[in-house]
Amino acid sequence: MADDAGAPTGAGDGEVAGRRVLAVAGVAVALVLGAAILTSVLPADLQRVIFHTPLLIGILLGGTALVLWRVAARRSTDT
Repeated sequence: MADDAGAPTGAGDGEVAGRRVLAVAGVAVALVLGAAILTSVLPADLQRVIFHTPLLIGILLGGTALVLWRVAARRSTDT
């Protein structure tokens, strides 16, 4: 069930939330595995650039900022 705002209510909410958590975790694992496979097939020079320069740190910081921004923006519109 859902209330007027679309928020889930009722006894089955834990099951839905659990499925969403598992789905997000599965996507995260798939992305990490895909990145590892992609990186392993790159030439050694490109691997060196990725692992021994601040490039990877910048990508991680940018991705984290994007996720946090989306979460914050979603929460502010719900109130």
